[in-house]
Amino acid sequence: MRFLNDAAPPHDLTYDDVFMVPRHSAIASRYDVDLSTTDGTGTTLPLVVANMTAIAGKRMAETVARRGALTVIPQDIPIPVVADVIRFVKSRHLVFDTPIELRGDQTVSEALALIPKRAHKAAVVVEDGRPVGVVSEADCAGVDRFAQCRDVMNPSFVRLSDDSDPRDAFEAIDAAKAPIAVAVDADGNLVGVLTRLGALRATLYAPAVDASGGLRIAAAIGVNGDVATKAKELIAAGVDCLVVDTAHGHQDRMIEALRAVRAIDPSVPIAAGNVVDAAGTRALIEAGADIVKVGVGPGAMCTTRMMTGVGRPQFSAVLECAATARELGKHVWADGGVRHPRDVALALAAGASSVMIGSWFAGTHESPGDLLADADGRAFKVSFGMASARAVANRTSTESAYDRARKGLYEEGISSSRMYLDPERPGVEDLIDQICSGVRSACTYAGATSLEGFHERALVGVQSTAGFHEGRPLSTSW
Repeated sequence: MRFLNDAAPPHDLTYDDVFMVPRHSAIASRYDVDLSTTDGTGTTLPLVVANMTAIAGKRMAETVARRGALTVIPQDIPIPVVADVIRFVKSRHLVFDTPIELRGDQTVSEALALIPKRAHKAAVVVEDGRPVGVVSEADCAGVDRFAQCRDVMNPSFVRLSDDSDPRDAFEAIDAAKAPIAVAVDADGNLVGVLTRLGALRATLYAPAVDASGGLRIAAAIGVNGDVATKAKELIAAGVDCLVVDTAHGHQDRMIEALRAVRAIDPSVPIAAGNVVDAAGTRALIEAGADIVKVGVGPGAMCTTRMMTGVGRPQFSAVLECAATARELGKHVWADGGVRHPRDVALALAAGASSVMIGSWFAGTHESPGDLLADADGRAFKVSFGMASARAVANRTSTESAYDRARKGLYEEGISSSRMYLDPERPGVEDLIDQICSGVRSACTYAGATSLEGFHERALVGVQSTAGFHEGRPLSTSW
């Protein structure tokens, strides 16, 4: 990447402060662009779901890995639970989604409590492991809440074999004008479900899979306690990437933790952070990190900069840290500050191998937590920062009341925030579509067919606030 007219500004920059200039391009289609990463994580998309309790769960991990991205399970989840999540994710089908299963004698009320957990808003009624009908929200409208699912289900549904070609599945679902299709194995047992859009996505995205064909997943550990033992347990559970995580990465405890993890000679990449400058990046790499997480304070749930004045504008932080990591043959993840697809593209142009996303993905069906509605009927989920009082209380639940109270005095995050679902893009896959569309187009504007080529060819300029606002679309006329 280089600056327009080779004029690097004397001050640090956020994503809003910069733009990219189109370059000559011979690329005919955005689908000619390969978004696979080269940082050893095995992902086919440069996206990582941040290790936040309100965002990164097994449902999120399964869904994004099926499209080629990676989810980091948070460090405050007990290791045995994380091991269960890893087993679950790795056992998921690469094409068909995990369905909501209901018995025929379960009530409409129970169905309505579960159906909103899926973007397609449907569940499969199963008897003896075999699907007998499909129940959707529409089927439950105006029905007595104590009615049984077998009385409201639709027994006529599109049935697919578990080895169906995604394009053939698309054609079958489209022809039937059905909300979902149900996949079964040779014995007629339920395997999964697929929507028309899901079938289309299966032809456009390549899942992130390990050597055994299981979906990839990462997990985080902190810098306190027996870090090496925790790392060994996660590796034994099958994790594909270890993330050693703390808010201030350039400190002795992080260096010691990294050295301890590197000493066990893990067979998976080690990511560590967070830092914002060349010195911090170099220190973590020399201690054993393969990937450095970059970002202090840019996240939507983070109050660090307002509380402490500490942090750095994210574009400049990524640019400097990525340059240092490249000199040492390593990589960085840009962590935080992403609010638009353009921000992802700019982080990749600055040299990040992947971009971590948190709050943007919180307002989706796939994030953990219940789907709620405000007084106007708008759907939302509750999110919170990992340095907030709420997160600290969860993380210190086994400590004494005094220690918990003392630690609770110091918070640098929002404890409760409503993350509204976009009616047009309520699922994380919808957001991935939007992001990848923007990033692929950005690559074509730069004349690059790979992320490495994109970084090399990106030509970036600095703009005023007015320049940024000039590029924003208007929903109504002026």
